[in-house]
Amino acid sequence: MPPGVESGCAHGVAWFARMLGTALLARVCDPASGLLADCLRAAIDQVRAQHGGTCDLEHPWTPTATVIAIRVRGGDLEYLVLADSSLVLTSVGGATQVVTDRRLDTALHGTRSALREVPLRHPDYAAAFRSHMAAVVSHRNSPGGFWVAAADPVVANYALTGSCRTAGVESALLVSDGASRLSDLFGLASWAELTDIVGRDGPAELIRQVRVAEASDPDGARWQRSKATDDATVVYCDQFND
Repeated sequence: MPPGVESGCAHGVAWFARMLGTALLARVCDPASGLLADCLRAAIDQVRAQHGGTCDLEHPWTPTATVIAIRVRGGDLEYLVLADSSLVLTSVGGATQVVTDRRLDTALHGTRSALREVPLRHPDYAAAFRSHMAAVVSHRNSPGGFWVAAADPVVANYALTGSCRTAGVESALLVSDGASRLSDLFGLASWAELTDIVGRDGPAELIRQVRVAEASDPDGARWQRSKATDDATVVYCDQFND
């Protein structure tokens, strides 16, 4: 969200992400819960109520969050991806399957192209970024745009979901777009190499390498991006027990 823009919410994005994550985890761990999309729908509804009627939840800048989740149940690994996060599943044989929600990239291709004309540290970049973010809001949670967790539980219907047998899975890597930059934006590592980095040296090493690459290109001349650095979250799992 651009600096100085009101969200209509007294709590903020960090609060929303924390509350949603807590509510979703509780739902996912409940043996009586339904599909992951059902869990997300219920979690969003719960957080909506936690605003306590003090916030304008219809405000275009109301807090939002990407969501990525996995669950092991009955010998299956179930997954859900919503907005700009990626899941990398590595099979026992070494093959990788990547589940990424690209609808944000597709919807904003035009405005992101315009951002390429202005270096990140140029005085005009703030105005260009505000224009870009206005386009983000206009495409958010609407047909033909992209979907992200916010105040309306209906977005859970548009999450990417699926499942596979755990017996064939070696590992699962969950990354926000700020952490996957090394692969899908910078092209410095394959998805398999991302998994190798985390499996061998831990999440902090992947984030360190992302930060080194970002620092080497402060103006976005080599890798055009809307933000010089981005929030990076990494979760790695190689044990799959019910």
